[in-house]
Amino acid sequence: MAPRTRRARASDVDEIAAALPETELGISWGDRPTWKVRGKGFLLYRMPHKTAVDPDTGEMWDDLLVVFMPDMGAKQALVEADNPFFTIHHFRSNPGVLVRLSRLGEIGRDELEEIITEAWAGKAPKRLVREHFGE
Repeated sequence: MAPRTRRARASDVDEIAAALPETELGISWGDRPTWKVRGKGFLLYRMPHKTAVDPDTGEMWDDLLVVFMPDMGAKQALVEADNPFFTIHHFRSNPGVLVRLSRLGEIGRDELEEIITEAWAGKAPKRLVREHFGE
């Protein structure tokens, strides 16, 4: 069995997204930093909102990343896996999953890269995805 890469860090998000073909860090939802491929967002730094709060304190989380999975099946698989990704009622009909940046260390950087790449591939043109994966 191959050794796992190091634990993921919040700084890995931008590094991984920037390395994918034709990505840019832009803005959506008014002022929210959003990683996009050809204008389509696949990662969004979410502002604190009453729909996502700490169940113990009631405080709004201020370190949320929304990862837009390719479809609801991919979302469900990620949410059900043993990792820090979750969903909220606000995203019930949307393939977005959430993760607190402060909890990324619960997974390896390689796993984070796979998840972000899957989100990118769900928004990128099919030709670009094929070229990226060498198909």
